[in-house]
Amino acid sequence: MKKSDDSVKIARYISEFLETYAPNFLTTSEHTLKSYRNALGLYICFLETESVTPESFSRHCFEREKIEKWIVWLKESRNCSPETCNVRLGSLRVFLEFLSDKDIEYLYLYQEAQKIKRQKCTKKKVSGFTRDAVAAMLAVPDVSTKTGKRDLVFLTLLYATAGRLDEIRSIKIQHLHLEGKKPYVNLIGKRDKIRTAYLLPKVVAYINAYLDAFHDGSPDPEAYLFYSRVGGKYTKLSEPALAKRIKICAETAHESCPEVPLDAHAHQFRHAKASHWLEDGINVVQVSFLLGHKQLETTMRYLDITTEDKIKALATLEDENQKAVPKKWKNKNGTLTDFCGLKK
Repeated sequence: MKKSDDSVKIARYISEFLETYAPNFLTTSEHTLKSYRNALGLYICFLETESVTPESFSRHCFEREKIEKWIVWLKESRNCSPETCNVRLGSLRVFLEFLSDKDIEYLYLYQEAQKIKRQKCTKKKVSGFTRDAVAAMLAVPDVSTKTGKRDLVFLTLLYATAGRLDEIRSIKIQHLHLEGKKPYVNLIGKRDKIRTAYLLPKVVAYINAYLDAFHDGSPDPEAYLFYSRVGGKYTKLSEPALAKRIKICAETAHESCPEVPLDAHAHQFRHAKASHWLEDGINVVQVSFLLGHKQLETTMRYLDITTEDKIKALATLEDENQKAVPKKWKNKNGTLTDFCGLKK
């Protein structure tokens, strides 16, 4: 049976979304890119259980009724938690938004997907570091070594800027402005939004010592601050490598400060800094701005702020160069997963 125009177009768009659009225009986070790929891979696997083949693959496979059935399948067949189901649904919606931009005929799919209710989840409060825990973590790196200098600057920037892991990984030399009266670094956040984080003199001193050790005192503006030893100065240090360093430091810090969790991760520094800003009297509206949150409500949920604090905060508010798309979708004899260029 001949494949329909729909099947070929959608399979091609899946490949373009994963290989070109998402990494170039949505995010550089390996974790987020993996989430997109996993969600689409699982959706195609589900369609195969519904006996969908490359020949019968069409826009109807992405209609609301089918997506809702997929969510039930995720829960019952794969034992996914409500939180995981919501992440998968969010990733699929991003793809459908891309699809609707590519062809107006698919717009209704994205509109329908937006109406699907998220799964109810038990609210989990993000646990950040105490001030003592932060101090213990920053005391671990041995600055007499190159690795120690790097770890200290990395951990210090995580806390000082309240930056997301990928924002810190994405810092290039040109983003650092250390010479003026108010030194600062520009962080490139989600959807390439830029925010400025000012740096204290001690942090600047750490960074300068690091630059001497890792960038020979005359760094290239296009080089990454934290780069891969294998890929060179124009390749970011990977998320797993930095996550591993955090855990190594946490194991040592935990011995002197039990408040340091052994499963420490980068986002706890961001949450800790936001909490400490509030404790120091910075208004939640200002904290929201410093965190780079688009909506104040995001900060409210993020910091588990009480209704009373929320009222106070609201009162304060009142005074392409395109790349060639891999032609994996041309596979004539494979499964639907193969046809879409995905792996199970």
